Amino acid sequence: MKAVKSASSNLTLRKSLAMKGMQAAIAARSATGRDQKSPVCVYEICEANKVTVRFNDISMEGMYDRAPVPRIHVSSLRPVARRNFTCAHELGHHVFGHGSTIDELRVDDAYEEKAPDEILADAFASFLLMPTLGIRDAFNRRGLSPEKASPIELYAMACSFGVGQSTLVNHLAFSIGAISRARRDFLGKTTPKAIRTALLEEEVPEHLTYADEFWNSPTLDAEQDAFLLLPRGVVFDTDFLVPEKWMRDGVLLRAVRPGISRVTIPGTDWATYVRIARHRYIGLAKYRHLEESEDE
Repeated sequence: MKAVKSASSNLTLRKSLAMKGMQAAIAARSATGRDQKSPVCVYEICEANKVTVRFNDISMEGMYDRAPVPRIHVSSLRPVARRNFTCAHELGHHVFGHGSTIDELRVDDAYEEKAPDEILADAFASFLLMPTLGIRDAFNRRGLSPEKASPIELYAMACSFGVGQSTLVNHLAFSIGAISRARRDFLGKTTPKAIRTALLEEEVPEHLTYADEFWNSPTLDAEQDAFLLLPRGVVFDTDFLVPEKWMRDGVLLRAVRPGISRVTIPGTDWATYVRIARHRYIGLAKYRHLEESEDE
């Protein structure tokens, strides 16, 4: 009986922390002039909160240093999407007034044992990057239901919110209750590598961002040498993006140099700024897209 009560109290605590994290994320979006639906750049949210973000060559997820000046350190060794979530998590520690923290490498599992502050920071990060209204809108625009969406369709949605597919799937299951635990476990069996192979019809080690026709983020962050799968008809600057091959569902591009370039589909509203950082860039986040000088 005590074990049942303990499990029930833990679940109640998690729900309370998730609600608190969601409310703080809504407030953070509002305070920085963002709506409650669109994808956001977490680094811009940090700047608005006067929190400096730096990428470092460190073997951990990230770190929040509260004094003397609030600063977040994120590992440049982790995938771009993972860095986004880690940064949002560390910002959560700042928003809730937590002390300096170090987050070691971890698995993306909402059921692993975590301290309340970590659960709270995770909830804040999840709702900041994947607001409930935005998730609903993403499914509605694609004519999908959470329980029936394919791994590839969820991968496209995750890319648009700047997170990993497993992060989105866990959020759907544990944060907003849009899919069952069984569905979450089923989707977890399909790896990002398998999704890349299915999309590209070949096995590639490079990271792939899939921006489908429903993409609605104003920016797309990538690193040098990474792949981008964009819709057919897209117009791009070959100084930054080089076509690898034409696919049935779009064009596969490789990011070849740091900088910012706008890509569009003429005659439509589809457009985004592709922001390319150096591979495993080390330095302040706000400078990650600076172009290389001629003498470098």
